[in-house]
Amino acid sequence: MNLQTLPYCGAAPLPGELWQRFNLDPALLASLTLLTFLHARSVKGAQRVSAVTGWLIAAAALVSPLCALSVALFSARIGQHMLLLLLAAPLIAYAWPTRSAWHASRAWLVAAAFFAFLWLWHMPGPYDATFSSTPTYWLMHVTLFGSAILLWRDLLHSPPGRAVEVLLIGTLTSMQMGLLGAVLTFASHPLFSWHFITTAAWGLTPLRDQQLGGVLMWVPGIALFLLLAARAFALLWRRLESEEPA
Repeated sequence: MNLQTLPYCGAAPLPGELWQRFNLDPALLASLTLLTFLHARSVKGAQRVSAVTGWLIAAAALVSPLCALSVALFSARIGQHMLLLLLAAPLIAYAWPTRSAWHASRAWLVAAAFFAFLWLWHMPGPYDATFSSTPTYWLMHVTLFGSAILLWRDLLHSPPGRAVEVLLIGTLTSMQMGLLGAVLTFASHPLFSWHFITTAAWGLTPLRDQQLGGVLMWVPGIALFLLLAARAFALLWRRLESEEPA
């Protein structure tokens, strides 16, 4: 850990001070407010509710004391990522339908980008770098969150005739996310040097903290993307039934 460099979310908090550690970065607050306003103004009805809810969840992940806690605990960083990738991103994506024709090649490309960014930013070197460089911290969030929104948009707004592709992409995404979670959960030693001295105040060893983070990624990630895959399978089944001769 480079003690000369203060992470974007500040120093690792102690339990008694956590609820004083909101991230009130004016640039972040202004950006979130503007994005929420512009998105809500461009849609109506259920999509407007979805957009506002999604951006509020994103704000909670980035502005609440979870930001500071993620400096101390790997599991908190994973919790922050799961809020963004599995809650905020699909809500925002649902309220952001694509304006162009749906293309399987684009959906696969976006899924590959999400896979690459998810694994990249949970490797020890890139992960630790986010604590010593604010641009790297935001590059992580923009690439992860951005690719998740694009992936969910392609999956949620696919035409009924492309249910096979959605089924495959949803299933493979759940598998790769679950695999990464399993790797983190069953690792025999802690992988992230930043947290070697930040977890003790919270009653966790670095390895226990890492294992908790792995479970937080493993179970929700598999469940949500498999739910999406099941939805695609149901749509495909109904389509096949409707095409059967009477």
